[in-house]
Amino acid sequence: MKHASLLTLVAAALSVASLRIAALSVAALSLGSAGAAPISYTLPDETAAFKAGPNLEVVQNNCTACHSADYVSTQPRGLKFKKDFWQAEVTKMIKVYGAPIADADVPKIVEYLAATY
Repeated sequence: MKHASLLTLVAAALSVASLRIAALSVAALSLGSAGAAPISYTLPDETAAFKAGPNLEVVQNNCTACHSADYVSTQPRGLKFKKDFWQAEVTKMIKVYGAPIADADVPKIVEYLAATY
């Protein structure tokens, strides 16, 4: 019987300790959020936009999730920077940076970039 009573006391002590820890945790969370106020940001105006071209909407839906049109407009230009160059860039965005671009959208994006930039 002594063992059963001892186990009961230990279990009760652990329960009380658990409740105290939980209460302290809730109190700490409450104190941390008491001084928090909503923050609002005013974003700057867009300084560049994607040029009109084939599959513009596909490009806007995929590319602007990570960067602005400024990024595209700063890429090298010229005859050697056409389809193969843009294919490599889109592939890099997917494989290196993890861009969530659907396989069906890749050729549309490449077509737009090669035709427009």
